[in-house]
Amino acid sequence: MRGDDTQPDDGRLTVAVQAAQGGDEAAFRTVYRAVHPRLIGYVRTLVGEADAEDVASEAWLQITRDLSRFSGDADRFRGWAARIARNRALDHIRMRGRRPAVGGDETELADKPGGSDTADEAMEALGTGRTFRLISRLPQDQAEAVVLRVVVGLDAKSAAGVLGKRPGAVRTAAHRGLRRLADLLGAGGADGGGTAGGVPQQGTGRGEGAAESYVPGVTETAARTQKDM
Repeated sequence: MRGDDTQPDDGRLTVAVQAAQGGDEAAFRTVYRAVHPRLIGYVRTLVGEADAEDVASEAWLQITRDLSRFSGDADRFRGWAARIARNRALDHIRMRGRRPAVGGDETELADKPGGSDTADEAMEALGTGRTFRLISRLPQDQAEAVVLRVVVGLDAKSAAGVLGKRPGAVRTAAHRGLRRLADLLGAGGADGGGTAGGVPQQGTGRGEGAAESYVPGVTETAARTQKDM
């Protein structure tokens, strides 16, 4: 594996996962750099910023321990990793005796006129990282569905496997969440550019030092998600 392959495509990520299973440390670093930014974005929707790094670290410890038993391609690996991260996050929440970080009052969005008739604006804004703060104002099922589909890059079937729901229910939750994000954006709810919820804008450099904070392929994933709704 080349050391500069910080953001491989799915084909190379599949190869990297397989090499990592065979003990290739460089391949595992490639896998980590490709998956971690997406994964920690999802963890933040569950436990909040303060605990996200600790929970993600616990998830990666389990991923490392169980990697030899994994079977599948890049898509399946992302779903598998997200399911592990979710389980670790829920364990953390139970231990702390509190509710997940997401799950705001849906009624505040229900009657607001939307700035767009579709979720296109919300999808584009997610692509630049502008609306991550707003995700915390969505109901939990919508927030998780949006992040799993748009940020982690899972299809509806894989996201449903993570959440223990039917694919149709995940599609519906993601669509509703994106429509509500569009409503918030239309009402001026976004806080402008820069980072949001600790997730940098797309376009951050892909050098070695920035690899762990870069969120790869979100815009492309968003376009696929919208098409699949």
